Amino acid sequence: MVVRVSQKGQATIPKGLREKFGIEAPGEVFIYEEEGRIVVEPVPSPDELHGIHAEGHERGEATERLRELRDEEKRREAERADRLRPSEDE
Repeated sequence: MVVRVSQKGQATIPKGLREKFGIEAPGEVFIYEEEGRIVVEPVPSPDELHGIHAEGHERGEATERLRELRDEEKRREAERADRLRPSEDE
């Protein structure tokens, strides 16, 4: 499936995929890089977070995943800033 990216960098997630993965519009998704690919992942709804303690999930699992994603994003941004920063040799 090919999706067009606008001048502002916006892309539309096709309806079938939004429905399949429970992505509401308007809504939010996580976007991050993993193994050289861009990954789009639904943000858990408050209802999903409320039930996170049931069905085999550990307490704080969703919160920990959110922290991991945030920390990974900060690390990638720092690496990107380092790449864009002129070296002292220049």
